[in-house]
Amino acid sequence: MLCRLTTPRERSALALLSAPLLALCLWPSIASSQIEVLDQIVAIVDDDIILTSELQERVQGVRSTMESRGVEVPSDDVLIRETLDRLILDSIQLQLANRYGVRIPDQQLDEAMTRLAQQNNLTLEQFRTALEQSGQSYAAAREGLRDDLAIQRVQQGNVMRNINISEQEIDNFLTTEEGEAMTQPEYRVVQALLSISRGEDASEVAAKEAFINEVLSNIQSGQPFEQAVSGTEPYAFSGGDLGWRKLGDIPSMFADAVPVLTVGEVTKVRSSSGFHLVYLADAVGGEQLVRQTDVRHILVKPTEVLNEQAAEDLAVELRVRAEAGEEFGELARQYSDDIGSAAEGGELGWTNPGQMVPEFEATMAGTAEGSISQPFRSEFGWHILEVKDRRDKDFSGEIRRNQVAGHIREQKYQEELDAWLRKIREEAFVDIK
Repeated sequence: MLCRLTTPRERSALALLSAPLLALCLWPSIASSQIEVLDQIVAIVDDDIILTSELQERVQGVRSTMESRGVEVPSDDVLIRETLDRLILDSIQLQLANRYGVRIPDQQLDEAMTRLAQQNNLTLEQFRTALEQSGQSYAAAREGLRDDLAIQRVQQGNVMRNINISEQEIDNFLTTEEGEAMTQPEYRVVQALLSISRGEDASEVAAKEAFINEVLSNIQSGQPFEQAVSGTEPYAFSGGDLGWRKLGDIPSMFADAVPVLTVGEVTKVRSSSGFHLVYLADAVGGEQLVRQTDVRHILVKPTEVLNEQAAEDLAVELRVRAEAGEEFGELARQYSDDIGSAAEGGELGWTNPGQMVPEFEATMAGTAEGSISQPFRSEFGWHILEVKDRRDKDFSGEIRRNQVAGHIREQKYQEELDAWLRKIREEAFVDIK
Protein backbone atom coordinates (compact mmCIF):
# COMPACT_ATOMS: atom_id res chain seq x y z
CA MET A 1 0.00 0.00 0.00
CA LEU A 2 1.40 3.39 -0.95
CA CYS A 3 1.16 6.83 0.51
CA ARG A 4 0.75 10.26 -1.08
CA LEU A 5 3.95 12.16 -0.45
CA THR A 6 2.38 15.53 0.25
CA THR A 7 -1.06 16.98 0.90
CA PRO A 8 -2.97 18.72 -1.93
CA ARG A 9 -2.32 22.08 -0.29
CA GLU A 10 1.42 21.41 0.01
CA ARG A 11 1.68 20.28 -3.60
CA SER A 12 -0.24 23.35 -4.76
CA ALA A 13 2.26 25.54 -2.96
CA LEU A 14 5.07 23.52 -4.47
CA ALA A 15 3.62 24.05 -7.93
CA LEU A 16 3.55 27.82 -7.43
CA LEU A 17 7.05 28.01 -6.01
CA SER A 18 8.84 25.37 -8.04
CA ALA A 19 9.60 27.49 -11.12
CA PRO A 20 11.37 30.44 -9.43
CA LEU A 21 13.10 28.19 -6.91
CA LEU A 22 14.38 25.86 -9.59
CA ALA A 23 15.54 28.80 -11.67
CA LEU A 24 17.58 30.11 -8.74
CA CYS A 25 18.88 26.75 -7.60
CA LEU A 26 19.81 25.50 -11.04
CA TRP A 27 21.35 28.69 -12.43
CA PRO A 28 24.97 27.59 -11.78
CA SER A 29 24.21 24.20 -13.27
CA ILE A 30 22.62 25.76 -16.32
CA ALA A 31 25.71 27.82 -16.86
CA SER A 32 27.83 24.69 -16.80
CA SER A 33 25.29 22.66 -18.86
CA GLN A 34 24.87 20.18 -15.98
CA ILE A 35 21.08 20.20 -15.28
CA GLU A 36 19.66 17.58 -12.91
CA VAL A 37 15.85 17.37 -12.77
CA LEU A 38 14.80 16.31 -9.28
CA ASP A 39 11.08 15.75 -9.97
CA GLN A 40 8.40 16.77 -12.41
CA ILE A 41 4.67 17.42 -12.44
CA VAL A 42 2.81 14.86 -14.56
CA ALA A 43 -0.72 16.18 -13.96
CA ILE A 44 -2.60 19.09 -12.44
CA VAL A 45 -5.93 18.06 -10.88
CA ASP A 46 -8.04 21.02 -9.75
CA ASP A 47 -6.05 22.36 -6.74
CA ASP A 48 -3.72 19.39 -6.58
CA ILE A 49 -0.72 18.10 -8.53
CA ILE A 50 0.63 14.60 -9.22
CA LEU A 51 4.39 14.19 -9.32
CA THR A 52 6.47 11.83 -11.43
CA SER A 53 7.90 10.23 -8.31
CA GLU A 54 4.41 9.55 -7.02
CA LEU A 55 3.35 7.95 -10.29
CA GLN A 56 6.51 5.84 -10.41
CA GLU A 57 6.01 4.67 -6.85
CA ARG A 58 2.38 3.71 -7.48
CA VAL A 59 3.22 1.91 -10.75
CA GLN A 60 5.91 -0.11 -8.99
CA GLY A 61 3.51 -1.00 -6.20
CA VAL A 62 0.81 -2.12 -8.66
CA ARG A 63 3.33 -4.17 -10.63
CA SER A 64 4.65 -5.87 -7.48
CA THR A 65 1.15 -6.71 -6.30
CA MET A 66 0.14 -8.20 -9.66
CA GLU A 67 3.33 -10.26 -9.86
CA SER A 68 2.92 -11.58 -6.32
CA ARG A 69 -0.62 -12.71 -7.17
CA GLY A 70 0.40 -14.34 -10.41
CA VAL A 71 -1.59 -11.86 -12.51
CA GLU A 72 -0.31 -10.99 -15.97
CA VAL A 73 1.17 -7.48 -15.92
CA PRO A 74 0.07 -5.29 -18.88
CA SER A 75 2.51 -3.33 -21.01
CA ASP A 76 4.23 -0.32 -19.46
CA ASP A 77 2.12 2.14 -21.47
CA VAL A 78 -1.14 0.57 -20.33
CA LEU A 79 0.03 0.21 -16.72
CA ILE A 80 1.20 3.83 -16.52
CA ARG A 81 -1.97 5.20 -18.15
CA GLU A 82 -4.33 3.22 -15.90
CA THR A 83 -2.32 4.02 -12.78
CA LEU A 84 -2.32 7.74 -13.61
CA ASP A 85 -6.10 7.61 -14.14
CA ARG A 86 -6.46 6.05 -10.70
CA LEU A 87 -4.23 8.69 -9.11
CA ILE A 88 -6.31 11.42 -10.76
CA LEU A 89 -9.54 9.93 -9.40
CA ASP A 90 -8.00 9.52 -5.95
CA SER A 91 -6.88 13.15 -6.01
CA ILE A 92 -10.37 14.37 -6.95
CA GLN A 93 -11.97 12.31 -4.21
CA LEU A 94 -9.45 13.34 -1.56
CA GLN A 95 -10.06 16.98 -2.42
CA LEU A 96 -13.81 16.34 -2.03
CA ALA A 97 -13.12 14.69 1.33
CA ASN A 98 -11.20 17.80 2.39
CA ARG A 99 -14.05 20.08 1.30
CA TYR A 100 -16.62 17.93 3.13
CA GLY A 101 -14.50 17.94 6.28
CA VAL A 102 -14.01 14.17 6.29
CA ARG A 103 -11.59 13.15 9.02
CA ILE A 104 -10.45 9.64 9.92
CA PRO A 105 -9.61 9.56 13.66
CA ASP A 106 -6.43 7.79 14.73
CA GLN A 107 -8.42 5.24 16.74
CA GLN A 108 -10.49 4.25 13.70
CA LEU A 109 -7.31 4.06 11.63
CA ASP A 110 -5.61 1.85 14.22
CA GLU A 111 -8.64 -0.47 14.24
CA ALA A 112 -8.56 -0.67 10.44
CA MET A 113 -4.83 -1.49 10.48
CA THR A 114 -5.48 -4.23 13.05
CA ARG A 115 -8.22 -5.74 10.86
CA LEU A 116 -5.87 -5.62 7.88
CA ALA A 117 -3.23 -7.46 9.88
CA GLN A 118 -5.77 -10.06 11.01
CA GLN A 119 -6.80 -10.67 7.40
CA ASN A 120 -3.18 -11.67 6.82
CA ASN A 121 -3.24 -13.88 9.96
CA LEU A 122 -0.78 -11.55 11.71
CA THR A 123 -0.75 -9.40 14.80
CA LEU A 124 -0.36 -5.68 14.23
CA GLU A 125 3.28 -5.82 15.32
CA GLN A 126 3.95 -8.78 13.01
CA PHE A 127 2.26 -6.89 10.18
CA ARG A 128 4.48 -3.86 10.81
CA THR A 129 7.59 -6.08 10.74
CA ALA A 130 6.47 -7.82 7.54
CA LEU A 131 5.96 -4.47 5.80
CA GLU A 132 9.36 -3.16 6.85
CA GLN A 133 11.09 -6.39 5.82
CA SER A 134 9.54 -6.06 2.36
CA GLY A 135 10.95 -2.55 2.06
CA GLN A 136 7.70 -0.71 2.75
CA SER A 137 7.13 1.99 5.32
CA TYR A 138 4.54 1.20 8.00
CA ALA A 139 3.85 4.92 8.48
CA ALA A 140 3.30 5.34 4.74
CA ALA A 141 1.00 2.31 4.65
CA ARG A 142 -0.96 3.71 7.59
CA GLU A 143 -1.45 7.11 5.95
CA GLY A 144 -2.31 5.40 2.67
CA LEU A 145 -5.06 3.51 4.48
CA ARG A 146 -6.30 6.80 5.96
CA ASP A 147 -6.71 8.13 2.41
CA ASP A 148 -8.49 4.93 1.37
CA LEU A 149 -10.95 5.24 4.26
CA ALA A 150 -11.61 8.91 3.46
CA ILE A 151 -12.26 8.05 -0.19
CA GLN A 152 -14.57 5.21 0.84
CA ARG A 153 -16.59 7.57 3.05
CA VAL A 154 -16.90 10.13 0.25
CA GLN A 155 -18.05 7.43 -2.18
CA GLN A 156 -20.65 6.06 0.19
CA GLY A 157 -21.99 9.50 1.01
CA ASN A 158 -22.43 10.43 -2.65
CA VAL A 159 -23.53 7.06 -4.04
CA MET A 160 -25.81 5.52 -1.40
CA ARG A 161 -28.27 8.41 -1.50
CA ASN A 162 -28.96 7.65 -5.16
CA ILE A 163 -29.82 3.99 -4.54
CA ASN A 164 -33.48 3.15 -4.01
CA ILE A 165 -34.82 -0.40 -3.82
CA SER A 166 -38.56 -0.93 -4.17
CA GLU A 167 -40.55 -3.77 -2.67
CA GLN A 168 -41.50 -4.76 -6.21
CA GLU A 169 -37.82 -5.18 -7.13
CA ILE A 170 -37.39 -7.52 -4.19
CA ASP A 171 -40.53 -9.47 -5.12
CA ASN A 172 -39.35 -9.80 -8.72
CA PHE A 173 -35.90 -11.03 -7.72
CA LEU A 174 -37.34 -13.59 -5.31
CA THR A 175 -39.20 -15.24 -8.19
CA THR A 176 -36.04 -15.70 -10.28
CA GLU A 177 -33.92 -18.82 -10.23
CA GLU A 178 -31.05 -16.83 -8.74
CA GLY A 179 -33.31 -15.43 -6.05
CA GLU A 180 -34.65 -18.83 -5.09
CA ALA A 181 -31.13 -20.30 -4.93
CA MET A 182 -29.82 -17.35 -2.87
CA THR A 183 -32.58 -17.49 -0.25
CA GLN A 184 -32.67 -21.25 0.21
CA PRO A 185 -31.86 -22.25 3.78
CA GLU A 186 -28.55 -23.99 4.40
CA TYR A 187 -28.05 -26.99 6.63
CA ARG A 188 -25.04 -28.71 8.13
CA VAL A 189 -25.98 -32.37 8.26
CA VAL A 190 -24.09 -35.27 9.82
CA GLN A 191 -25.24 -38.79 8.98
CA ALA A 192 -24.32 -42.22 10.33
CA LEU A 193 -25.14 -45.29 8.24
CA LEU A 194 -25.69 -48.78 9.55
CA SER A 195 -25.48 -50.65 6.28
CA ILE A 196 -27.56 -53.64 5.22
CA SER A 197 -26.16 -56.07 2.70
CA ARG A 198 -28.24 -57.33 -0.19
CA GLY A 199 -29.82 -60.64 0.68
CA GLU A 200 -29.34 -60.16 4.44
CA ASP A 201 -31.93 -62.24 6.31
CA ALA A 202 -34.88 -60.63 8.05
CA SER A 203 -33.73 -61.50 11.56
CA GLU A 204 -30.41 -59.72 11.05
CA VAL A 205 -32.17 -56.65 9.61
CA ALA A 206 -34.50 -56.62 12.60
CA ALA A 207 -31.54 -56.84 14.97
CA LYS A 208 -29.85 -53.90 13.29
CA GLU A 209 -33.04 -51.85 13.41
CA ALA A 210 -33.43 -52.59 17.12
CA PHE A 211 -29.83 -51.52 17.65
CA ILE A 212 -30.21 -48.26 15.76
CA ASN A 213 -33.46 -47.52 17.61
CA GLU A 214 -31.55 -47.92 20.87
CA VAL A 215 -28.80 -45.55 19.68
CA LEU A 216 -31.45 -43.05 18.57
CA SER A 217 -33.10 -43.24 21.99
CA ASN A 218 -29.76 -42.62 23.70
CA ILE A 219 -29.16 -39.49 21.59
CA GLN A 220 -32.65 -38.20 22.30
CA SER A 221 -31.97 -38.75 26.00
CA GLY A 222 -28.90 -36.50 25.85
CA GLN A 223 -25.96 -38.59 24.70
CA PRO A 224 -23.81 -36.62 22.21
CA PHE A 225 -24.36 -37.76 18.62
CA GLU A 226 -20.65 -38.32 17.91
CA GLN A 227 -20.26 -40.45 21.01
CA ALA A 228 -23.39 -42.49 20.33
CA VAL A 229 -22.35 -43.49 16.81
CA SER A 230 -18.64 -44.04 17.54
CA GLY A 231 -19.00 -47.56 18.92
CA THR A 232 -18.09 -50.67 16.94
CA GLU A 233 -19.96 -53.36 18.85
CA PRO A 234 -22.08 -55.12 17.83
CA TYR A 235 -22.26 -52.97 14.71
CA ALA A 236 -20.16 -50.12 13.31
CA PHE A 237 -21.47 -46.99 11.64
CA SER A 238 -20.05 -45.33 8.54
CA GLY A 239 -20.76 -41.88 7.11
CA GLY A 240 -19.81 -38.46 8.41
CA ASP A 241 -20.28 -34.72 8.08
CA LEU A 242 -21.93 -33.65 4.80
CA GLY A 243 -20.90 -30.03 5.40
CA TRP A 244 -23.01 -26.97 4.68
CA ARG A 245 -25.54 -27.55 1.89
CA LYS A 246 -28.59 -25.85 0.52
CA LEU A 247 -31.73 -27.97 0.53
CA GLY A 248 -31.42 -28.68 -3.19
CA ASP A 249 -27.94 -30.13 -2.64
CA ILE A 250 -28.90 -32.46 0.19
CA PRO A 251 -29.20 -36.16 -0.82
CA SER A 252 -32.78 -36.84 -1.85
CA MET A 253 -33.20 -39.56 0.80
CA PHE A 254 -32.73 -36.89 3.50
CA ALA A 255 -34.46 -33.95 1.77
CA ASP A 256 -37.83 -34.51 3.46
CA ALA A 257 -36.40 -35.18 6.92
CA VAL A 258 -33.89 -32.34 7.28
CA PRO A 259 -36.18 -29.27 7.01
CA VAL A 260 -38.43 -30.46 9.85
CA LEU A 261 -35.54 -30.97 12.26
CA THR A 262 -34.42 -28.31 14.68
CA VAL A 263 -30.73 -27.82 15.35
CA GLY A 264 -29.47 -30.65 17.59
CA GLU A 265 -32.23 -33.08 16.62
CA VAL A 266 -31.73 -36.46 14.99
CA THR A 267 -34.02 -38.78 13.05
CA LYS A 268 -33.89 -42.23 11.48
CA VAL A 269 -34.15 -42.72 7.71
CA ARG A 270 -34.33 -46.05 5.85
CA SER A 271 -32.78 -46.33 2.39
CA SER A 272 -31.64 -49.13 0.09
CA SER A 273 -28.23 -48.88 1.75
CA GLY A 274 -29.49 -49.43 5.28
CA PHE A 275 -30.51 -47.37 8.31
CA HIS A 276 -29.31 -43.76 8.60
CA LEU A 277 -29.22 -41.51 11.64
CA VAL A 278 -29.53 -37.96 10.30
CA TYR A 279 -28.33 -35.25 12.71
CA LEU A 280 -28.87 -31.52 12.09
CA ALA A 281 -25.72 -29.90 13.47
CA ASP A 282 -26.59 -26.34 12.40
CA ALA A 283 -28.83 -24.36 10.07
CA VAL A 284 -29.17 -20.84 8.67
CA GLY A 285 -31.92 -19.21 6.67
CA GLY A 286 -34.75 -21.52 7.66
CA GLU A 287 -37.53 -20.69 10.06
CA GLN A 288 -36.30 -17.91 12.35
CA LEU A 289 -38.55 -17.82 15.40
CA VAL A 290 -38.15 -14.88 17.75
CA ARG A 291 -39.87 -14.73 21.14
CA GLN A 292 -41.68 -11.37 21.28
CA THR A 293 -43.33 -9.70 24.24
CA ASP A 294 -46.26 -7.28 24.11
CA VAL A 295 -45.52 -4.88 26.95
CA ARG A 296 -46.43 -1.48 28.33
CA HIS A 297 -44.78 0.49 31.11
CA ILE A 298 -44.78 3.56 33.30
CA LEU A 299 -41.56 5.52 33.82
CA VAL A 300 -40.99 7.82 36.78
CA LYS A 301 -37.84 9.97 36.47
CA PRO A 302 -36.15 11.45 39.54
CA THR A 303 -35.83 15.24 39.27
CA GLU A 304 -34.80 18.16 41.44
CA VAL A 305 -38.41 18.31 42.62
CA LEU A 306 -38.99 14.54 42.82
CA ASN A 307 -35.94 12.99 44.45
CA GLU A 308 -34.81 9.37 44.10
CA GLN A 309 -36.80 8.04 47.06
CA ALA A 310 -39.93 9.93 46.07
CA ALA A 311 -39.69 8.58 42.50
CA GLU A 312 -39.41 5.01 43.81
CA ASP A 313 -42.32 5.57 46.19
CA LEU A 314 -44.50 6.85 43.35
CA ALA A 315 -43.66 3.78 41.23
CA VAL A 316 -44.66 1.55 44.17
CA GLU A 317 -47.90 3.48 44.61
CA LEU A 318 -48.78 3.25 40.90
CA ARG A 319 -48.24 -0.51 40.94
CA VAL A 320 -50.55 -0.86 43.97
CA ARG A 321 -53.22 1.22 42.22
CA ALA A 322 -52.92 -0.83 39.00
CA GLU A 323 -53.15 -4.09 40.97
CA ALA A 324 -56.23 -2.71 42.75
CA GLY A 325 -58.02 -2.28 39.44
CA GLU A 326 -57.13 1.14 38.06
CA GLU A 327 -56.53 0.98 34.31
CA PHE A 328 -52.80 0.74 33.61
CA GLY A 329 -53.04 2.79 30.43
CA GLU A 330 -54.75 5.69 32.17
CA LEU A 331 -52.11 5.70 34.90
CA ALA A 332 -49.41 5.78 32.22
CA ARG A 333 -51.04 8.72 30.43
CA GLN A 334 -51.22 10.65 33.69
CA TYR A 335 -47.91 9.79 35.36
CA SER A 336 -45.39 8.32 32.90
CA ASP A 337 -42.37 10.44 32.02
CA ASP A 338 -41.70 8.45 28.83
CA ILE A 339 -42.83 10.99 26.25
CA GLY A 340 -42.61 8.37 23.53
CA SER A 341 -45.24 6.08 25.03
CA ALA A 342 -47.17 8.00 27.68
CA ALA A 343 -49.77 9.33 25.24
CA GLU A 344 -50.34 5.74 24.05
CA GLY A 345 -51.02 4.46 27.55
CA GLY A 346 -47.44 3.25 28.00
CA GLU A 347 -47.69 0.89 25.01
CA LEU A 348 -44.34 -0.31 23.68
CA GLY A 349 -45.88 -2.90 21.37
CA TRP A 350 -44.24 -6.18 20.43
CA THR A 351 -40.61 -6.04 21.49
CA ASN A 352 -37.76 -8.31 20.38
CA PRO A 353 -34.99 -9.69 22.61
CA GLY A 354 -32.19 -7.16 23.08
CA GLN A 355 -34.37 -4.20 22.13
CA MET A 356 -34.60 -2.81 25.68
CA VAL A 357 -31.98 -1.92 28.29
CA PRO A 358 -30.74 -4.92 30.35
CA GLU A 359 -32.74 -4.10 33.50
CA PHE A 360 -35.94 -3.83 31.47
CA GLU A 361 -35.17 -7.07 29.59
CA ALA A 362 -34.53 -9.01 32.79
CA THR A 363 -37.69 -7.79 34.53
CA MET A 364 -39.81 -8.34 31.43
CA ALA A 365 -38.51 -11.92 31.09
CA GLY A 366 -39.31 -12.65 34.74
CA THR A 367 -42.86 -11.27 34.65
CA ALA A 368 -45.72 -13.63 33.80
CA GLU A 369 -48.26 -12.82 31.10
CA GLY A 370 -51.02 -10.60 32.45
CA SER A 371 -48.91 -9.52 35.44
CA ILE A 372 -47.40 -6.23 36.57
CA SER A 373 -43.78 -6.19 37.66
CA GLN A 374 -42.32 -4.88 40.88
CA PRO A 375 -40.75 -1.41 40.49
CA PHE A 376 -37.22 -1.55 39.11
CA ARG A 377 -34.50 0.97 38.33
CA SER A 378 -32.81 1.58 34.97
CA GLU A 379 -30.60 4.36 33.69
CA PHE A 380 -33.78 6.27 32.79
CA GLY A 381 -35.51 6.09 36.15
CA TRP A 382 -38.04 3.89 37.96
CA HIS A 383 -40.34 1.61 35.97
CA ILE A 384 -43.23 -0.72 36.37
CA LEU A 385 -44.26 -2.83 33.39
CA GLU A 386 -47.14 -5.04 32.39
CA VAL A 387 -46.62 -8.07 30.17
CA LYS A 388 -49.75 -8.34 28.07
CA ASP A 389 -48.86 -11.30 25.84
CA ARG A 390 -46.04 -13.34 24.30
CA ARG A 391 -45.63 -14.97 20.91
CA ASP A 392 -43.08 -16.63 18.63
CA LYS A 393 -42.81 -14.77 15.35
CA ASP A 394 -41.09 -16.18 12.27
CA PHE A 395 -38.74 -13.56 10.81
CA SER A 396 -37.40 -15.78 8.01
CA GLY A 397 -39.39 -13.87 5.38
CA GLU A 398 -37.98 -10.54 6.49
CA ILE A 399 -34.48 -11.99 6.67
CA ARG A 400 -34.77 -13.31 3.09
CA ARG A 401 -36.03 -9.95 1.85
CA ASN A 402 -33.19 -8.14 3.61
CA GLN A 403 -30.73 -10.57 2.05
CA VAL A 404 -32.13 -9.88 -1.42
CA ALA A 405 -32.20 -6.12 -0.80
CA GLY A 406 -28.52 -6.26 0.18
CA HIS A 407 -27.68 -8.17 -3.01
CA ILE A 408 -29.55 -5.68 -5.20
CA ARG A 409 -27.93 -2.78 -3.34
CA GLU A 410 -24.46 -4.18 -4.01
CA GLN A 411 -25.23 -4.47 -7.72
CA LYS A 412 -26.65 -0.96 -7.89
CA TYR A 413 -23.83 0.45 -5.80
CA GLN A 414 -21.17 -0.55 -8.31
CA GLU A 415 -23.23 0.85 -11.20
CA GLU A 416 -23.89 4.11 -9.36
CA LEU A 417 -20.26 4.35 -8.25
CA ASP A 418 -18.97 3.96 -11.81
CA ALA A 419 -21.40 6.64 -13.00
CA TRP A 420 -20.42 9.00 -10.16
CA LEU A 421 -16.69 8.51 -10.81
CA ARG A 422 -17.20 9.34 -14.50
CA LYS A 423 -19.13 12.46 -13.51
CA ILE A 424 -16.55 13.87 -11.10
CA ARG A 425 -13.77 13.06 -13.60
CA GLU A 426 -15.57 14.99 -16.35
CA GLU A 427 -16.26 17.95 -14.07
CA ALA A 428 -12.70 18.24 -12.73
CA PHE A 429 -9.96 20.34 -14.28
CA VAL A 430 -7.25 17.88 -15.32
CA ASP A 431 -4.11 18.90 -17.22
CA ILE A 432 -1.83 15.96 -18.05
CA LYS A 433 1.70 17.15 -18.87
